Amino acid sequence: MNDVDWAAMADMMELEGETHSPYVRQAFEELKHLAPRRVLDIGSGPGVAACRLAAVFPQAEVTAVDGEPELLTRAAERAERLGVRLRTRVAEFPEGLAELGPADLVWSGQAMHHVGDQQGALRQLARLLEPDGVLAIVEGGLPTRCLPRDLGFGIPGLEARLDASMADRFNRMRAELPGSVAVTENWPDMLQAAGLTDVRSKTFLVDHPAPLAEGPRQFVRRSLERHREMLGDRLDAEDAVTLERLLDPADPAGVDQRADVFLLTAKTVHFGRRPEH
Repeated sequence: MNDVDWAAMADMMELEGETHSPYVRQAFEELKHLAPRRVLDIGSGPGVAACRLAAVFPQAEVTAVDGEPELLTRAAERAERLGVRLRTRVAEFPEGLAELGPADLVWSGQAMHHVGDQQGALRQLARLLEPDGVLAIVEGGLPTRCLPRDLGFGIPGLEARLDASMADRFNRMRAELPGSVAVTENWPDMLQAAGLTDVRSKTFLVDHPAPLAEGPRQFVRRSLERHREMLGDRLDAEDAVTLERLLDPADPAGVDQRADVFLLTAKTVHFGRRPEH
């Protein structure tokens, strides 16, 4: 999809999937009335959502699809640990979609924004659907919040400033993607333009209150480390110092030790159905 080294991010992606699993479970509740024979998870990464799909639809052929073989190895190992049936398929998104064959349910979690032509990719996803098949994509929601506004040091409102810098970086990433096409990201309208009907969106909460369990706390640490890595010298000098203190494992005010670290976010899922005729 672009030049991100996804295999190198495998640990982080699996941790993110596990931390965000509450929204996935809620979203799949919206789909449990279906009886799909074939399910595709496009851009599956290490398979956290794909394995959940395999558990929700044990009679279906569920396939995790990704462009990185290393991530699909993780997905297969996860399926074996959990005792679910999961197939894997190496395919680039969106270039390799035509080779996948039809499905009754297609899920794609936060992969669309890595594609230059998002509307074109949606049309390709919609063409994978059998008549009356359902497409569900995850895009948008709310920024993640993990820290109190006032940490007791540094300038209050650190996360809001990190969000603004990351938004700038995201815009540049989108503009630099091969074949980038500017589009108003009204996802329901985009799903309708792809030929789908019964389009709707629903937002699901991820709420890990303080004090955090080890997994979500580790995800907070890894996220802040990634912010530091990605933003580099774009950070204000005082915010850079604050971030270093937060990431100091020996500091009682750091994210590893402080009791008021939490994790709150929301993810929006957009659903559409391919007409029978």
